[in-house]
Amino acid sequence: MSGSVLVFDGDCGFCSAVAGFIERRIPTRARVVAWQRLDLGEMGLTRERCVEAVQWVGADGRRGAGPVAIGYLLREASGAWKPLGWLLLHPPVRWLAWPVYRWIARHRHQLPGGTSACAVHLTESDRRYASLDVQ
Repeated sequence: MSGSVLVFDGDCGFCSAVAGFIERRIPTRARVVAWQRLDLGEMGLTRERCVEAVQWVGADGRRGAGPVAIGYLLREASGAWKPLGWLLLHPPVRWLAWPVYRWIARHRHQLPGGTSACAVHLTESDRRYASLDVQ
């Protein structure tokens, strides 16, 4: 697969609404694709990772999950989005972004566009993703 890709959970109404917002409002060359439409093995991803957090697979080899993935997407965008991406990728904002991201992930079924199908029970891997460093 060529180009950068932001991978989201296409079964989640909230996630799909956010993906639609990105496609309409954030000028980027990255593709925004539901994990259900991808060959995850080819991308080095797993279903579990994609259900737990949005994933970034960059054309340059960078990878990230959760707010780090969003930071990479924004950094590849143009206009005012680029500095927001830079800010999101650096401490202390990145440190603060993880608890907010996990809260949203746990409650996405209660957020606008969310349904009971959006409910996810996050595991210990939350902490593993939070420790991922920016490449």
